[in-house]
Amino acid sequence: MKILIRNLARSTTEEEIKLLFGAHGTVKTCDLVLDKQTSESKGFAFVEMPNIKEAKTAIKTLNGKNVARKIIRVKQTKH
Repeated sequence: MKILIRNLARSTTEEEIKLLFGAHGTVKTCDLVLDKQTSESKGFAFVEMPNIKEAKTAIKTLNGKNVARKIIRVKQTKH
């Protein structure tokens, strides 16, 4: 399942996202979206978790969680 994470702090790293979601199961991929000119985070990322049950648990647990003083929004992507 592909998951969208929004409202991330600009300082949040891909490794931190992997650890956050990895606590709920296997993370296949993690893509932090970066600005092409500045290489800084745009504040959102995509995580892919192959196990549907683990992915749903991660979404339920992490949506609305305070990470680096930002309330993140987590949901399944449309595709």
